[in-house]
Amino acid sequence: MPLRIAAKIPRSGTAYFKNKLEPNIDGQAVQLVGEVDDAKKQPFLADAAGLLFPIDWPEPFGLVMIEARRGTPVIAYRSGSVPEVVEDGVTGFIVDGQEQAIRAVKELGRLDRRVVRARFDERFAASRMANEYETRYRNLIARGGRCG
Repeated sequence: MPLRIAAKIPRSGTAYFKNKLEPNIDGQAVQLVGEVDDAKKQPFLADAAGLLFPIDWPEPFGLVMIEARRGTPVIAYRSGSVPEVVEDGVTGFIVDGQEQAIRAVKELGRLDRRVVRARFDERFAASRMANEYETRYRNLIARGGRCG
């Protein structure tokens, strides 16, 4: 299975990229696509077997996980918002390191992409989120603007 890397390579990361990543990019098994704009992002993610999200810092939300979850399973490190966004074994896999991520890639086929999409719609569709915000704001106003 080819690995397609969609990423902006920051200038500050050039040495790491040159020394660690670039030697592995052969254009066949490992391809660097570069940064993907909004117009190309949905087809890129929709055609993917899965999204690898190997962020190992406390990412506060990780919007790309939501963008992928329109049917594409996510494999992500257990960090930051990942446990709140990815339902392990349902919408993807939460892993604790590279070895588990490699094993999870082999398990992607057992996830039902229709279920991944349905859970996205239930949890993260803009209309659902807007309705929940509206309800919370109305409740806040009804309590006289107090949060507690």
